[in-house]
Amino acid sequence: MECPFCPERLEKEQHAVLENEHCLFLQPQHRVLVGSGFIIPREHRETVFDLTPQEWAATQTLLLVVKAAVDKRFKPDGYNVGWNNGKVAGQTVLHVHMHVLPRFAGEPFAGRGIRWWLKSEDNLIVD
Repeated sequence: MECPFCPERLEKEQHAVLENEHCLFLQPQHRVLVGSGFIIPREHRETVFDLTPQEWAATQTLLLVVKAAVDKRFKPDGYNVGWNNGKVAGQTVLHVHMHVLPRFAGEPFAGRGIRWWLKSEDNLIVD
């Protein structure tokens, strides 16, 4: 199966909004939140644990560039930034991608953060 996030496939379906030598920032057409997107390495890596030191550094550098651009254009009140690694963790595309989600005070779920549902009693494992 072709990876939808590898560069040869991206040209057909998506484009990079910002980029550097090792990473791309993508904003798919079906964005959930204004200004949201994800950072991916150019090389196919399945999880964050597979990134090279250069890709880690390039990811951080690009994240700061993305934040500056999103801050300037949309003026969010906060951010959620995170990785899903492995199917049980919610990773549906097996090419690592860092979610970058600007958050706004007027949202219905403002203040609930990425761990909100994990803390829910409905998600507790009972031995």
